Amino acid sequence: MKHLTKAFAASAVAAVIATGASAQANLTAETSSPGNSPHVSILHMAEIAAEYGIANLQVQEGQTLTNSLVNLAEGKTDIAAMPLILPFLLAAGRGPFSSIGPEKGAELAANVRALYPYNAGAYGLIALESEGIDSWDDLKGKNVWNGPPRGAALVNARQAISGAAGLTDGEDYTGHQANWAQLATQLVDGSMDAFVVPLTFPSARVTTMQAAGDVVIVSTPKDVFESEAYGKLFNAPGNVPISVAWEDMGYTDGVRLISEDGVFRGLGTAFADVVHKDMDFDTAKALTAAYIETMDRMKAKTPYAGNINVGVLDPELSGFCGVNPLKYHPGAVAAWEEAGYEVPDCAKPEG
Repeated sequence: MKHLTKAFAASAVAAVIATGASAQANLTAETSSPGNSPHVSILHMAEIAAEYGIANLQVQEGQTLTNSLVNLAEGKTDIAAMPLILPFLLAAGRGPFSSIGPEKGAELAANVRALYPYNAGAYGLIALESEGIDSWDDLKGKNVWNGPPRGAALVNARQAISGAAGLTDGEDYTGHQANWAQLATQLVDGSMDAFVVPLTFPSARVTTMQAAGDVVIVSTPKDVFESEAYGKLFNAPGNVPISVAWEDMGYTDGVRLISEDGVFRGLGTAFADVVHKDMDFDTAKALTAAYIETMDRMKAKTPYAGNINVGVLDPELSGFCGVNPLKYHPGAVAAWEEAGYEVPDCAKPEG
C-alpha cells in the first residue's frame, strides 16, 4: 500500500479544506460509551474536525448504535459509529430492525455511507484466574456476561462461543446481558463466572478486571479458528478475523494468555464511522482527509488503536464487500485515493 509523506499529506488536507468544506459547520455525532474504539474514533474525529476548521461536532456518548444508525439514516444525526453487521440487518429488516420491516429498512440502509474503517477488537473469553476457566469448553454450566440486551454485540458473542465450543446460550450456559455502562462494575463484583466481550489490545476491560485479581484471556484455538466451519463466521457481514501476538498485546504482570502458540485469535467486529449519503462531497472528503493525516496521532494517544486496523481497506480485514451493502461516501473515496490508498471497487458507490 502506497503512502504519501506526512508533509505532502498535510498539504493535501489543507488544500481539501481550503477549497472544499464549509469551515466550522455544526454537526452532530453519536457513539458508544467510553472505553472502546468506536468512542475513541468519534472523539478523535471531533477533535481534528475542529482543529482543521472543518466542523464543530456535538457528540452524544453512550448511545445504542442500532438506534444511532436509524437516526443517521433518517437525517437526525450527521455522523455515527457503526458495526458493519447493522446495515445488512437494517436492509433486510431483521434482528433489531424487525419492527421496521424490509421495505422501509432497505430504504433507510441505502442512505448510509462510510468515511473510514476500523474494528472494535476481537471476541475473547476473559475470567479471573480464581475461576479456573482455561478453555471455551469450561463455559458449560457457567454464568457468562455476553453483551447488551439487544444488538450486534450479543449476536457476535453467542456466535463466538458456539463456534469455539458448540455451546448454546440458555441451554449449555446462562448468558447475562446488561448495558455497556454496567460492565465495569460486573467485571469486578464477582457476579459472573466469565465474560465474552470484544477485546482491544491492551483492553480496558482486562485492566479493570485486574482490580479483582489476576486475569486469564482465552484465545480461540488455532485449529478451530482455521477450520472450515469457523471460517463460515467470517462470511457473515461485519465479521473479520483478528490475530495478535502476545508481545503486541500490551500486558505485563497479572494477565495470562491461553493459546497454543502465543497468538490471540478471535472473531472480530468490523466498524466504520458513517454519514448520510447526502452529506456534501467536500465535507466528507475533508473529514476523511483529516482523519487519514492524523491516524498516527490517534494511535499514539490510545495504545490499543495500533491493533484495530485503522486505515486498512482490504475487504477481508475491513469487513466491506460481499453481502455487506455498505459503500464509502464518494468524498471519502477521493480522500483515500489522493492519500495513496487503494479503495476496493466493490466498496465504491455506484455512479
